[in-house]
Amino acid sequence: MFDILMYLFENFIHNETEFRVDQDELTDELIRAGFHHDEIFKALEWLEKLAELQETDINPYLTKGPAALVTRIYTAEEEARLDVECRGFLMFLEQVNVLDSTTREMVIDRVMEIDSSEFCLEDLKWVVLMVLFNVPGKENAYAQMEDLLFEMPEGPLH
Repeated sequence: MFDILMYLFENFIHNETEFRVDQDELTDELIRAGFHHDEIFKALEWLEKLAELQETDINPYLTKGPAALVTRIYTAEEEARLDVECRGFLMFLEQVNVLDSTTREMVIDRVMEIDSSEFCLEDLKWVVLMVLFNVPGKENAYAQMEDLLFEMPEGPLH
């Protein structure tokens, strides 16, 4: 499923190709690309749920109190999926204002819905990019995340 999400993001969304295509047409194209129908359905459903998260006026992820005073406690399932490196990266993204508490929770929600036994930091970076791309008003955060994903830093990060 994650391979399909990556394929869609790289070939349609990220390249700013018109993405408003017929779902049957898109499914046919993905089948021609070698993906299985069940996995295509899961990937398209994942994208629909992402769109639903940002289309609602209700923010189910907003926390009360100043962001600096809020600590995110991960569930056992989240810790199993997001290792220490991933959780540290999410914290880093919040500290540099790429993510806020709402977008962080959207990322975690989408990560937990990925049907894959393997998940790593590189996968997390792509999920963050997909989430930020789909949230209106997060263009600067998206650009920052793109830089973090595609530019190879030299020397230590400060």
